[in-house]
Amino acid sequence: MAEQAGPAFTAIVLAKTPVPGRVKTRLCPPCRPDEAADIALGALLDTLNSVGLVPADRHLLVLDGTPGAWLPEDWEVIPQCEGGLDRRLGAAFANVAGPAVLVGMDTPQLDPTIVEAAGRTVASDHRRAVLGLANDGGFWIVALARGGPADFEGVPMSVDDTGSRQLDRLTQRGLIVDQVSTLTDVDRWDEARSVAKVAPHGQFARAVERVTARLV
Repeated sequence: MAEQAGPAFTAIVLAKTPVPGRVKTRLCPPCRPDEAADIALGALLDTLNSVGLVPADRHLLVLDGTPGAWLPEDWEVIPQCEGGLDRRLGAAFANVAGPAVLVGMDTPQLDPTIVEAAGRTVASDHRRAVLGLANDGGFWIVALARGGPADFEGVPMSVDDTGSRQLDRLTQRGLIVDQVSTLTDVDRWDEARSVAKVAPHGQFARAVERVTARLV
């Protein structure tokens, strides 16, 4: 893991333990539940590995479920709170109580340099925030200097305009929001195949390749 240099911040991954039938259910069909869980595990591993390269002060996994042997060393783990995604996002930032950048496990193609830059931006200026939209209308990354429930609670999640509503919320709170590149958030099989082509060398792409081989 890279050494911290410059303003301190925490890198957070919000994730769910990859259990068949509980993750990536929209990949089924054509995937079987065990294959969908394998793809989810690949996405989680690639995300943790990439974010682990970010020279953050802390690396924190906020997890729905129980960590397994897949958890890399040097990651702290805390449980997600109960409630909707808006509550869980707010609680994740509140647990840090300082500058932090958060990503989910659905964009294994993410560039760690973007995550690092987002963390440094909010660590250097508490008036700034960073948001990256996802192609499904949501968002894949958010960074805040002093985040908490008020930044998220009440924003409708998993709808076509979640990202734009989240942007409005941060702007209404007086923050200057820097937007970064839009990424594909993996939920459906066509998205999984597309992302595997963008990031062909990770665990995620190998899991997608195994399913593709079975289908052929």
